[in-house]
Amino acid sequence: MKRLLTATAFLMGTTGIAAAKGDLQLYNWGNYTSPELLEKFKAETGITVTVTDYDSNDTALAKVEAGGSGFDLVVPSANFVQIWVEKGLIDTLDLAKIPNHGNIAPEWKDVVWDMGRTHTVPWQWGTTGIAVNTAVYKGDVNTSAVFLDVPEELKGKINVVPEMNDVLSLALWYVGGEPCTEDTEMLKKARDALIAAKPDWISMDYGVTEKMSNNDWAASVNWNGSTMRVRLANPDVVYGYPKEGYPVWMDSVAVLKDAPNKDNAYAFLNFILVPENAAMISAFARYANGVAGSDAFMPEDMKTAPEVVVPEEFKAAGKFLPTCSPKAQEYYTAIWTELQK
Repeated sequence: MKRLLTATAFLMGTTGIAAAKGDLQLYNWGNYTSPELLEKFKAETGITVTVTDYDSNDTALAKVEAGGSGFDLVVPSANFVQIWVEKGLIDTLDLAKIPNHGNIAPEWKDVVWDMGRTHTVPWQWGTTGIAVNTAVYKGDVNTSAVFLDVPEELKGKINVVPEMNDVLSLALWYVGGEPCTEDTEMLKKARDALIAAKPDWISMDYGVTEKMSNNDWAASVNWNGSTMRVRLANPDVVYGYPKEGYPVWMDSVAVLKDAPNKDNAYAFLNFILVPENAAMISAFARYANGVAGSDAFMPEDMKTAPEVVVPEEFKAAGKFLPTCSPKAQEYYTAIWTELQK
């Protein structure tokens, strides 16, 4: 889902060497697309890619559903893919136009949100946990208590990324519930825990990489790849996997039904399924991808990074988020609206 958000657009203008020409509009999470990848794609195909950023699944869905977006490709998280499908917003893929479709790693091909990968191809995957500066706090980082029962050392120094589904899921697991529950007692417990903790937070904001690298914040609910980028700038920062439960996510690329540049969109999908190109995506944003053979091209520091390679003891606590029912989503929205007041 995710993952280091800035309002950025890349317009790549190198000379194309292939017959294809024209434009491609990619609607993606902010600071999540490798400029080098886009330069290489332009050089090989002659297609110029423009990236428009969004900051949440809900934002992307609302923008496209309103109509006339002009985008060709979108990158929803796993628990939102079926919503896009049911609303008729994305195409069933023409696999004949994606000869590299077979490069999708077996474990990422028959996924519950898109069996057989008929609507999406992998972009990146990761986890949502807790980034903590150990120079400030030396206690247990592998618990959501870090932001829900804030330790004295972190009061007024901890940020919470404003990603509703991740934050509410972490809170529900912490109080003994499950994501997307319609159990009002559990939802109330999660709501109360969040409301009680909020006065101890410094903010609900993105930009964790910069703020924690500069020691402006001492901790944050954050994504693993972003946290690795923080650690490379600030070695005191570690990534915690909440033992009560934490989200595992995968973002995947889909072709919009009303895409104005569909041939170019398919060229891009085929391109990112080349192992070397998938590794370029990962090397930039520091998340794993779902393409077989890409490991050979990955940066060495990612192959053993504790933010990327989930420690064995915490694997069982990580779960993919389900797609919430309309009723559960209504409860989530009510809690989230109150939390943001």
